[in-house]
Amino acid sequence: MTTRTVAVLVGSLRKDSFSRQVAEALAAVSPQSVKFRFVEIGDLPFYNQDDEATPPAQWVRFREQIRSADALLFVTPEYNRSVPAVLKNAIDVGSRPYGHSVFNGKPGAVISVTPGGLGAFGANHHLRQSLVFLNVPTLQSEAYISNAGALFDEQGQLVNEDTRGFLTKYARDFADWIEVIVGARAPEFV
Repeated sequence: MTTRTVAVLVGSLRKDSFSRQVAEALAAVSPQSVKFRFVEIGDLPFYNQDDEATPPAQWVRFREQIRSADALLFVTPEYNRSVPAVLKNAIDVGSRPYGHSVFNGKPGAVISVTPGGLGAFGANHHLRQSLVFLNVPTLQSEAYISNAGALFDEQGQLVNEDTRGFLTKYARDFADWIEVIVGARAPEFV
């Protein structure tokens, strides 16, 4: 069994964010063939092309962490019907310099999370627009997690069994999707 590494990008910086709790809950119910590695994005300086000649250490670290992953999981809240600035900045940092995107060709999945009732639909679809441009083949199964404040206990553990069941199926679908995309790549010849 091949283990695939998934870089997890959480669009909320809050320590006890619902997005992070959902990402951790998904990791807990995922098949053993998938290993999740949370990638820090809160320390990334804003993207500025002028800094490419001597990129900040945080950019270099981030780009290497994404480059070394087999797949990508984006878990995000919705801010003003779109993705948070910190997540958009991470996407910009990883996609540059032009022609050297660390996201290119990696299978991805998107989960949007909200304490409200609309599932952060706007953020989910705005993020998918960027991923199409970046050539991230994204799992077509859509994941909108609503009423997130009622899904976890005070320790941040998932207590809603319906959501656990949904995340378990989503995790299996994502693991299968990773194999479809990674397995379809032509072998490299030396």
